[in-house]
Amino acid sequence: RLPRPIGQAVSIVGALVIGEAAVGAGIIGEPMVIVIALTAICSFVVPSQTDSGSILRLILVLLAGAMGGFGIALGLMGTFIHLASLRSFGTPYLSPFAPLSTQDLKDSFIRAPIWAMFTRPRTIGWHDPQRQEFRLKPSHPSEEDKS
Repeated sequence: RLPRPIGQAVSIVGALVIGEAAVGAGIIGEPMVIVIALTAICSFVVPSQTDSGSILRLILVLLAGAMGGFGIALGLMGTFIHLASLRSFGTPYLSPFAPLSTQDLKDSFIRAPIWAMFTRPRTIGWHDPQRQEFRLKPSHPSEEDKS
């Protein structure tokens, strides 16, 4: 067993050696090795999301152990309140569900057709609320020929 940083370095070097051997044998091309190497390097840039999930799960387990079902409910309510207070680029994180905007719900889970959405979501805060011009509904080709 190797320490984590050394193990990752050895695995990258091993992958490059295997890639070089595959190129030498004519199994794959050189651009393929370059693309895969860049992909592996870029994967280290993305932050790990597992730690935050583990911490949240640990907090919920501790609350459940201390207060039972009430602790779980309290922990989930606190998590929801925290998410509702977050803003991303000036827009509420849980928009359009918190704060609830029934007009903006047509641009959420079940999306309305593009031609039916005339205005921009209110939470974006654009100066011009109109998204597109009216009467952009697609028509039958024979109707376009008549006009």
